[in-house]
Amino acid sequence: MKRVFKWDKKYLYWGITGFSVVACAILFYMALNYIGLLTDGIGAVIKILSPFVWGLVISWIIFPMMRSFEDNLFMPLGERIHKKNPQTAKKFARSFAVLLSELVFLAAIAALVYLILPQLYQSIETIVRSSDGYISSLTTWIETVLIDYPEIESYLLSAVGTLNTGLIEWLQTTILPELGNLVTNVTAGVYYVLMGVYNLLIGIIVSIYVLGNLETFRANAKRMLYSAVSVDNAKRFLDGLKFTNRTFIGFLNGKLLDSAIIGLICYVCCSLLKMPYALLVSVIVGVTNIIPFFGPFIGAIPSGIIILMVSPLKALIFVVFIIILQQVDGNIIGPKILGSTTGINGFWVMFSIILGAGLFGFWGMLLGVPVFVVIYTLINLSIEKNLREKDLPFETSDYIGMDYIDPVSREIVKVKSEDSLGDTEPLPAADAVPAKSE
Repeated sequence: MKRVFKWDKKYLYWGITGFSVVACAILFYMALNYIGLLTDGIGAVIKILSPFVWGLVISWIIFPMMRSFEDNLFMPLGERIHKKNPQTAKKFARSFAVLLSELVFLAAIAALVYLILPQLYQSIETIVRSSDGYISSLTTWIETVLIDYPEIESYLLSAVGTLNTGLIEWLQTTILPELGNLVTNVTAGVYYVLMGVYNLLIGIIVSIYVLGNLETFRANAKRMLYSAVSVDNAKRFLDGLKFTNRTFIGFLNGKLLDSAIIGLICYVCCSLLKMPYALLVSVIVGVTNIIPFFGPFIGAIPSGIIILMVSPLKALIFVVFIIILQQVDGNIIGPKILGSTTGINGFWVMFSIILGAGLFGFWGMLLGVPVFVVIYTLINLSIEKNLREKDLPFETSDYIGMDYIDPVSREIVKVKSEDSLGDTEPLPAADAVPAKSE
């Protein structure tokens, strides 16, 4: 008797799964082989769309300023002018808030390009040209002060010679050409000026459209999101996006404002103290202050060396001033501006900066902290969710001094002494602390 073949859907599922695995493996292999072409293509697309990218970046940067102008300045004014038409008042406030924000942004760029960069170039050029005289004066000072300590004198003179060679080479081969190209491109290079103006203008126009129609863009993005995923996943994604945006914009804008204030204070004080190269030193201190934790040290070292080449006494005064300034920043200015934006232990701040610098250089040092805060928070929320599902305590403080959780009673058993570093005996069952439950 001929057997009738019975179709089983599980064979179809196995076949589709096997085919998908093989197809993905082939695509992965091809992607590895053509990764160069892929990255080149992505780079070309990004280059073409760079004005729009910069427009989105400009919008993201000046959004808090625009919102502040709108809520505190132009909205009350618009409500007075257009009392009978709230929609017109809102459009009036948004238009003028966007316009003022863009003007402030352009004014900051103009100040940087036309006021700071040429002076920075002139200061560095002066250091290069006068370096021999500075080194000679520093050598004479060391020989005079340490005449009774020949070993220390010999060591310092050798260090000064090495420092001079390395510093001059770095300034001549790296910093001076880069600043020269930048100033030349801004002032004389027709092509670069036109491209820069084009990108800036298109970027500003894009940012005006984005900021002026922010609610519409948000509504369309949420509409697309909810059409693609479930309601629960969409909400989780939006919550995560809001937290990420709040963390990044709070940290970056706070650090930029903090660094600008520190740079301005440094310039005023250095000018009053008649420090050499006050503007150059202040820019170095302000820019490096953007980097958390290590920034003050990174900025103080080259600044102190530059002043040391001119006057050792003023270098000592500068070091004392920087220590005082950084203490004021770390304990007064920084907390007032940034608040507790990180919310993580100082150990993890240092860890994220070192890891980010090792992987992505300067941008890793700058963005390492907010990126790590987001990752740290996501991991912490996942741990808390799992503990809640198991009906276990989820606060870190609940686990301080704990020996174990009884698997039967699910009660926290604490150690006899929290100060003991060796093996300890658990408290008796009568002293056990019940586990928290939601």
